[in-house]
Amino acid sequence: MHIDKHLSYTTTNEAVQLIESGNRVFIHGGAATPLTLIHALFHRAGSIQNVELVSISLQGKINWNRPEVLKSFFLNSLFVSANIRGWANAQNGGYVPVFLSEIPHLFDRGYLPIDVAIIQVSPPDYHGYCTLGPSADVAVSAVRNAKKIIAQVNPNMPRTMGEGFIHSSRLDAVIWDNTPLTEIDYSTKTDKVTDDIGRQVAGLIEDGATLQMGIGAIPDAVLKHLTNHKNLGIHTEMFSDGVIPLIEKGIVNNSEKKIENGKTISAFVLGTRKVYDFIDNNPSVNLMNVAYVNDAAIIRQNPKVTAINSAIEIDITGQVCSDSIGTHQYSGIGGQMDFMQGAALSKGGKPIIALPSVTASGISRIVPLLKEGAGVVTTRGHIHYVATEYGVVNLYGKNMDQRAVLLAGIAHPDHRETLERAYHERFGQMIWKS
Repeated sequence: MHIDKHLSYTTTNEAVQLIESGNRVFIHGGAATPLTLIHALFHRAGSIQNVELVSISLQGKINWNRPEVLKSFFLNSLFVSANIRGWANAQNGGYVPVFLSEIPHLFDRGYLPIDVAIIQVSPPDYHGYCTLGPSADVAVSAVRNAKKIIAQVNPNMPRTMGEGFIHSSRLDAVIWDNTPLTEIDYSTKTDKVTDDIGRQVAGLIEDGATLQMGIGAIPDAVLKHLTNHKNLGIHTEMFSDGVIPLIEKGIVNNSEKKIENGKTISAFVLGTRKVYDFIDNNPSVNLMNVAYVNDAAIIRQNPKVTAINSAIEIDITGQVCSDSIGTHQYSGIGGQMDFMQGAALSKGGKPIIALPSVTASGISRIVPLLKEGAGVVTTRGHIHYVATEYGVVNLYGKNMDQRAVLLAGIAHPDHRETLERAYHERFGQMIWKS
């Protein structure tokens, strides 16, 4: 067993005994998902009841789909990730629609009081301080408000700068675990369509811009096309491996940012071991509470904020669905609207929705009407730029029939006639000038 002067380690099974029936339990997310503790907690299924689990974007293999687990635990998800999507859509699961920036307020203001927080941390330093590693995000607030904290100390966790420090004296039960962190290589998910979208979006980015990138392959594709840019900054809810070459080449230097000048700011990091090593003890990267990172009042102060986010579908008036497929909850609101609004308010800012023109099965993502039950994350009042592999349009200041024509023009050619027919039926003869 690992020996540390600041901590007294216990067994995994003993640690989860702190959780009682009726508790609300926060689970650390992203690359910091404490899988060993989660599995131990699920082994207690049957001996405890009515335990509510709250989390965002869990990663790794979580074996939840068992009758005894579903009987003892209710998942109240604040952002739905792929590994628990079925649970969140089941009878004993749920989803809370909320902006990522406001999730910490749910903990701070008592809307979701936390009885126990299950977290994964880096080993303590000489002074006894651990860090929340690659996932400060909502965990900063959760651990601040939790009545009890169970920690999985892992030497594979990067020691990160910013707001994710927690003193070992705050930890009520601690286990030592040497499990490798979950890794995602977004570069392997890039194809020609994604690369073409990346090129289109990169053409909108100006020198001196402050970048926000959402989750997925498209942001990494955009970053690959920024090698001739200068003095870029990063203030984003998350980043991955794609930023490393730009920082190493000095293309990203954060020199023109007004907020946290000279530093790369994020709420969490998710990628491969390369990016986890990059942020380890790196004073130029600060991982912060998402209530700060995603605050539009903070975001707007940076110059030329360029927010790059994706969507599941967009209708011909500019309504963006990015969290559900009809009534099926696919992901969550996340930080899209936080940055769409912040970018719109930034001097020279550009809010961008970037998406492939069709799904993998050839269905158009630009549609006459959103699917029944679909959630609108970015409203047509907030929409500005939309990019597909066929081009970029700016819907800001355009009326709805103008938008329909513009969006049909960047749809897949196989679907343009259907969209044109739909907007003629809805809006009649076009008489405006572009």
